[in-house]
Parts: sequence; structure tokens; C-alpha cells
Amino acid sequence: MSEATLSRRHLLGAGLLTLTPPGIGQALPELPNPLIPQRADPHVLRHTDGWLYLMATVPAYDRLELRRARSLAGLATAEAQVVWRRHEQGPMSRHIWAPELHVIDGRWFIYFSAGEARDPWKIRLWALENTSPDPLQGAWIERGQIKTAWETFTLDATVFEHRGQRYMAWAQTDPAAGNHSTDLYLSRMKSPTELSGPQVRLSRPEYAWEQVRHAVNEAPAVLIHGGRVFMSYSAAGTGAEYCLGLLWADADADVMNPASWRKSPGPVFASSAEHGIYGPGHNSFLVEPDGTVLNVYHARNYRDISGDPLKDTGRATRVQPVRFTADGMPDFGLPRPETARP
Repeated sequence: MSEATLSRRHLLGAGLLTLTPPGIGQALPELPNPLIPQRADPHVLRHTDGWLYLMATVPAYDRLELRRARSLAGLATAEAQVVWRRHEQGPMSRHIWAPELHVIDGRWFIYFSAGEARDPWKIRLWALENTSPDPLQGAWIERGQIKTAWETFTLDATVFEHRGQRYMAWAQTDPAAGNHSTDLYLSRMKSPTELSGPQVRLSRPEYAWEQVRHAVNEAPAVLIHGGRVFMSYSAAGTGAEYCLGLLWADADADVMNPASWRKSPGPVFASSAEHGIYGPGHNSFLVEPDGTVLNVYHARNYRDISGDPLKDTGRATRVQPVRFTADGMPDFGLPRPETARP
């Protein structure tokens, strides 16, 4: 299969794209869009006890919140409980971003990005741990920095398991690049808070669409589906140019070998003026019990931003299904238009 297979727009225009249903089940959730206003970088975890947990970046960049509900729709009205607040000084005192909740070896872990009051852009990866059966109870203990090969701008960690091995993927600036671009990296994990190395680069912002405003590959999210390992990522600046790209490897390939991965030549999920949704990105995947794959992401309902996009609070959490082409590739479609909130 050539990379051009991913060019949804071209294939639809040629009448060559055949879509399979979103999953095994046919019923899709009726969800408000947005699901949660003013929450960016969303991550949803379905636990074995049936609860759904959601974490996201709050506009003040000063705390970590956790929501829990029995359904996705329930997350829209679930109380947001603050489980941790930033420090006043030193590490973890500014730019509290992109939290993800994971269960590893029966313990809860939150991975997030944070800078320092004196140097807000000294952003690194950090971890919290909670041994309580209920993550809304018990104590969240700071487990320190997730150390990577370099002390450079580092953010957006995600963790996944594949073929009995645990991995972490993240975004980081290569000190040899001589600029502030970010690339995607992958490493095996020795423990929930330590990488075992080596650390390999899977992608860098090489295409023009990945370099609008800023040269960025960030926010990896992993989906293992249909004999492939997919890794979506966000590209470009955080305005209307923000979009998703896609990497993929065969499930039986060595995912630590960059040659095992292929890359979409164009964005797979981008702004839609027709639907009034702009800058979709920083997503996570949620697989429903019936097999439906959902794309959980943030986007704005307006294109133009006054001032620094980083200070704009209009990013909102949204959810919609992912369909698959006849050859098993994900088709993200267009960001769906907003609906009236109940």
C-alpha cells in the first residue's frame, strides 16, 4: 500500500475510498460537541472497573484535574476533582500541560509536562503515583522527572504496551537541531518512571504542513488495531494550522526500528471551515466495548485568534468515531460541527 492511500481527499474525489463501519457495533454515542468546553489535550482511560476517566489541560495551566463517569456523555457533567496543584517555585511550577492517566501494575500514574517559574519553557516530563484502588482517593505522590537522553524541551508523554513490552512515546527538541522544533521519540520502559533505552526518533517535522508557524511534531497517541500499530501526532502551531499526522507500523515489526514506520504525506485530520471547527489536535484514542474507535481531541470553533494562541482559552474537548478504509487504515473524516449543549 502506498502512502498516497492516506490522502482521503484525493481518494474520495476519485471514488476509490471505501469505508468500513466505525467498529463492530453500529450504534454510535450521541455526544454533545464540544463534550467539555475550555479543556485541551484530552486523554480518556477506560478502567477494568467500568469507569471512564478524563484528564485535560486547564486554561490556567496550574493544576491537574480528574473526572470520572460511567459513560462518555457522563464525563460532560462529571465534577472535576483537583488531584494536584503546581509548585510556587522550582520544577513543576509553570505550564502544567497534557496530563495522561494510566494504570500500570495495579497502580495509578499521571504523566504530565511542566516548566519552572524562573524558566517557564524549561519543560520536562513528570510523573505522579497513587496506590489507592480509587484514583480520586488516596495520595498522589510525586515520582520525579522522567529522564530522557537530553535535558531539552520535552513534553506530551504517552505510555502503551505492545507484545508484552511497555513503551513511552513523547516529543522533544534535538539539541543538535539548533532550533526549537520538536520531534517524536520512542523508548522501552524499565519501570513506570524510568526509560531503559535506546531512545529512537520516529518522526520530525519535514513537510510544509508540519512547519506552519512552528516546526512541530508532538502529542503522540497510540492505537493498535487490525494488525498495525498506529501513532497519531499533532503538527504545526497551535492555531487553525494545528492538525494530526499519522505514523504506522506492522504489529509484528520491531517498533524500535524507525525503518518499521511509515508516515502520512499530508495531515489526516485538519480544520474544517465548512463545519466551523479549527485546529483539531492533541488527541487520544478510546476503544468502545463494541469495537468502535473514538477520536478524543481538542479544537476551537473559530479560526482567528487575537494574540498568542497559547493564551487563548477556546480549545474544547470533542469526540467522534474513526472509520477504517477497506485496507485497514484509519479515516478520521472531518471535525464534526458543533451541536447545542443540553
